[in-house]
Amino acid sequence: MIKKILQVPFFIKLFNWEYWPFAVVYSPIYFYWVLLGIRNKSFFFFNAANPTIKNGGFLMESKKEIYDLLPSGYYPRTLLFKNDNSTTGIIEQVAQNNFTYPLIGKPDIGMQGIAVKKLENEADVIAYAKSLQVDFLIQEFIHLENEVGIFYYRYPGETKGHISGIVSKEFLSVTGDGIATVEELLQRDQRYILQIPFLKATNSNLLQQVLPEGAIEVLVPYGNHARGAKFIDASHLINKKLENTIDTICKQVNGFYFGRMDLRYNTWEELEQGKNISIIELNGAGSEPTHMYDPKHSVIYAWKEIIRHWKILAKISRINHRQLQIPYMRFTDAKKMFSDNNNYVKLIKAQHNNNETKLQSTVHHLELPNILFT
Repeated sequence: MIKKILQVPFFIKLFNWEYWPFAVVYSPIYFYWVLLGIRNKSFFFFNAANPTIKNGGFLMESKKEIYDLLPSGYYPRTLLFKNDNSTTGIIEQVAQNNFTYPLIGKPDIGMQGIAVKKLENEADVIAYAKSLQVDFLIQEFIHLENEVGIFYYRYPGETKGHISGIVSKEFLSVTGDGIATVEELLQRDQRYILQIPFLKATNSNLLQQVLPEGAIEVLVPYGNHARGAKFIDASHLINKKLENTIDTICKQVNGFYFGRMDLRYNTWEELEQGKNISIIELNGAGSEPTHMYDPKHSVIYAWKEIIRHWKILAKISRINHRQLQIPYMRFTDAKKMFSDNNNYVKLIKAQHNNNETKLQSTVHHLELPNILFT
């Protein structure tokens, strides 16, 4: 009886804090943001952390504009398509750029991994373009096996940056036993149970297949928490060699001082050397220290990590504000940013639900309480 109860999605989320709503996780520590705001003389200091990224990378930043800041060769080739309700020319541009399938489609302004999709062929690309009402990217699919998130920061004026945390990502996958269907295999893992509604809506035929014994099937080929990826704290792997490599890359990104980069890589040794890697995402001031979502960590640990990173964010913003005269975001601009973000979230979630399934996201995006704007 107890085992059955623990397999109910409500209780899975209740007993695992990593699935709690954003407000529940963050509300107990908002007081610290207020203290930082008082010290910085603005609650909206975050935009000064990364001056070359819109809003400092807190909300509503364009992925394509960030890719354009990265050094050549370190990120997937990417095409931006505007939301003009037309699919004319998309396939031609994909072909002209010698893209090969599969590809990845994602909204230019990301929202918790919503509407990110693997595109297997031209028909998928056309269907994806028709399904969205926002600007979107078509991107090379990176075939490197592993994915990691590395949190980086550098205080303005200092010659060397630092890695403050690493999260390793286990993709949603199952191993066949020659007897159970894929759906039955998913039922054996609490994390995967939460993904069954989404997988039924997007790949129902696969769920009824029986995999040969030992066969591994990757059901979601990217490290998104909302799509069932398991986040594992790998911060113990931080060393001088890796830190120097990441620092060298990040210092080539003009105006970038604080955030998390998600990379695909082949082997850890090559990652340390900066070889055979690809930056899938570069997130700015709105980045979470996602290594805190390792199931072994308590919510108290998460609060400590969030506070630690907020403190770094505030210090970087304060230095840029004083030394480079970067103005803090005004109240009216901040209010508009949050309003635009809320509207965008509603729009893209509505599209996602209409085209796939009504699946509640479990990954949180950094935000401030609405009480600041009432």
